[in-house]
Amino acid sequence: MSQDANTALNKSAHEVHPPGFGACLRHYLVTGVLVWVPLLATWWVASSLINLIDRILLVLPPEYRPSTLLGFNLPGLGVILALMVLFLTGLLLANFLGRQVVALWEAILNRIPLVNSMYSGVKQLLETFLSHDSRSFRKVLLVEYPSKGLWTQAFLAGDPVGEIQQKTASEVLTIYVPTAPNPTSGYVIFVPKDDAVELDMSVEDAMRMIVSLGMVVPAPNKADAAARLAALAAPLPKT
Repeated sequence: MSQDANTALNKSAHEVHPPGFGACLRHYLVTGVLVWVPLLATWWVASSLINLIDRILLVLPPEYRPSTLLGFNLPGLGVILALMVLFLTGLLLANFLGRQVVALWEAILNRIPLVNSMYSGVKQLLETFLSHDSRSFRKVLLVEYPSKGLWTQAFLAGDPVGEIQQKTASEVLTIYVPTAPNPTSGYVIFVPKDDAVELDMSVEDAMRMIVSLGMVVPAPNKADAAARLAALAAPLPKT
């Protein structure tokens, strides 16, 4: 066999065949799904929250509601009203007189059975999440749970104090281990500090990974994320 024939055979063996109709159809359908499904899901969640918060307008007398004054319903006014109420409440209670009113209000609530435990628990939870100095749910960890050799993604919930820390042989951390795909349920465990591995991924990336059952894996850095996005948006090879 001549050299030209060998060259032709090698060229045909390494030649890339153009994608067929099925591959093109699947590529375009997947691209469309990746564009529309997140948009529709975001719109549905946002509209549901706005409609829920707009129900705060029902506390107003019917003749003073925006739908009556304007003659039509304008979505989002309840959100604006709620933000204004929160802002004005914080503004009024930030001074000395406001703090005294809050102290009196809490003293009254603390005397009511069941209400006092519920109010104090919700307040402590919000203070923990909204505090700038809090470390709660600011870091993502890897811990060996539920047994050695099995690694589980978890969140740093805080540093235990009091009896728990005093009765442990080593310094421990309070770890929240979420369940998938619902991260609002999970387990609170206490792990030695040396046995927890801190990850570089953000809490948002970890949440997406849990909700997606591990299918959405965060990129190690922004360059890899940009490369994945560019590869997804790249057109199919031309015939």
